[in-house]
Amino acid sequence: MEATARKLDTAAFNRLPPHNVELERQLLGAILMNNETFYRVSDFLEASHFFFEAHRRIFEKTSQLVRAGKNASPITLKTFFAADEQIADLSVTQYLLRMAADATTIINAEDHGRTIFDLALRRSLIRIGEDMVNIAFDSPIEAPPKVQIEDAERRLYELAETGRYEGGFQAFSDALATAIDMAAAAYQRSGGLSGLATGLDDMDRLMGGLQRSDLVILAGRPAMGKTALATNIAYNVARNYRPGASPDGSPHAEDGGIVGFFSLEMSAEQLATRIIAEQAGVSSSLIRRGSIDAEQFDRIAAVAQEIQSLPLYIDQTGGISIGQLAARARRLKRQRGLDLLIVDYLQLLQGSGKRGENRVQEITEITTGLKALAKELDLPILALSQLSRQVESREDKRPQLSDLRESGSIEQDADVVMFVYREEYYLKSRKPKEGSEEFFKWQAEMETVAGVAEVIVGKQRHGPTGTVPLQFDAEVTRFSNLAREYHLPDRE
Repeated sequence: MEATARKLDTAAFNRLPPHNVELERQLLGAILMNNETFYRVSDFLEASHFFFEAHRRIFEKTSQLVRAGKNASPITLKTFFAADEQIADLSVTQYLLRMAADATTIINAEDHGRTIFDLALRRSLIRIGEDMVNIAFDSPIEAPPKVQIEDAERRLYELAETGRYEGGFQAFSDALATAIDMAAAAYQRSGGLSGLATGLDDMDRLMGGLQRSDLVILAGRPAMGKTALATNIAYNVARNYRPGASPDGSPHAEDGGIVGFFSLEMSAEQLATRIIAEQAGVSSSLIRRGSIDAEQFDRIAAVAQEIQSLPLYIDQTGGISIGQLAARARRLKRQRGLDLLIVDYLQLLQGSGKRGENRVQEITEITTGLKALAKELDLPILALSQLSRQVESREDKRPQLSDLRESGSIEQDADVVMFVYREEYYLKSRKPKEGSEEFFKWQAEMETVAGVAEVIVGKQRHGPTGTVPLQFDAEVTRFSNLAREYHLPDRE
C-alpha cells in the first residue's frame, strides 16, 4: 500500500512544473530591444523567477547592465558567456539575436512579468509539497511531524507574504489620502490613538496605544500584577473590537482587535476566572471557593453573558518553543484574524535547542523571534517577563532596565519596556509595632500608596519614557485609571 502511494506521488511529481518559456523569451527580447521595458518589471521580477536556466542568466546580466546605466543588447550580453557556449542548439550570439529579432514591442510587459512571477510561485508551492512528502516518507528523527508541520506553515506563510508584486513609487496625492484615512481611523478609534487602545488612558497618552509590529515587554517581580495588567489590556482590546473591511475586501479592525493569549503558566479556566472577577468586581478566590451570595452570582452571570462572544483566544499549552508559538499565531491570524498577541511569560518559552544548555542564548533566540513575528504579522506583541532578585536588595525597589533577567537581548529587541511596581506591596511587609511613632508614619505612607500602582516606561523607541500611576484593586486584580490628576512624564 505504502509502495503504491509512493509510486503514485512520484509519478505526480515527475510532471513538468508549470512554466512558459515562450513568454520568457518575449519579455527578455522586448527588454533587449528597449531597455526601458526592464523598469516596468524590475520591482517584482527576479532572475530566480525564470524557469529556463539560460533565461535566468540573461535576465541577471541584463539587470546588472541596465542598473549600471549601460546598454543591454545581444552584442553587449554575449561577452558574459563563453565563446563556445550554446543555448537550445544555437550559439549564445545567435540565440540572443533571434530573441531580439522575434520580439515585438510588449505594451503589457508588466502583465507578462506577473505571469512569469505567478508561475514561479506555483513551482515554489510544488517544491514545498515535494519536501513535505519526502520528509514524511523518510521520517527523520530530527524532524518529527510537529516540527515538519511548523516548518511547512512557516514556508507557506513566507511565500504568501513575499508572493506579491505590489509596491513601487506612488503619487503624493495617494500617500496623502492614505494619511488622511489613517488620521480618520485614529479619530474614530478609542481614545483617538494611532495604536490599539489599552483602555488605560494615561498609559495610552504616553504610548499612543500599542503600535503595530512593536515588541512590548511588560516586566515585574512576582505579585506586582503583570498577568492582571495583561488580562485587563486583553479584555479592553477585545471588548472594543469593531470589525470592518479594507478597500481590497480583507478583514480589518476599525476599533479594538482580535486577541491571542498564550498563557504558559495559568490554565485557560484560571484566566477566564480572573477576567470574570475583574469585570464582575468579585474576588476570584471567592469564586473558586463558591463563597458568593446571590447578588454576586447574578453579577458573575451577567458578565459571563456579556463577554462570552469576545474575540479573545487562549492557548494554555505550557513549555512550547518559539517556533511552535509562531506557527500557532500564524494559524490564528489566517483562520480567525489577529490584532494583538500576548505571551505570559517569555521565560517559560523554549528555544529550538535543548533547554538549559545556554539560557542567555536561548532568551536571545526567543526575543529575536518574537520581534520578527511582530513585524511578520504586523501587530503588537505584549510579552511578560520576570525580573531578577537584585531588585529586592535595593532600598528603592522600583525596577530598572538592568533588572531584566538575561536582559541584554530583551532590552535590545524590545521597542517598549514597561515595569509594574506597587509600593504598597513592599510597604505592607514593613509594618512597625502598632502605637509607635514609626507606625503612625507608616500608616500615613500606606494611605498615600494604598491601591496605587505604577507603570514605569523605561524604554520607548519612538516616544517618551516616564511613569504612569494607575488604580489597582488587589481584591479583584483589576487595573484602572487613577481618579486623580496624573503627572506627565518627562520627555527624553
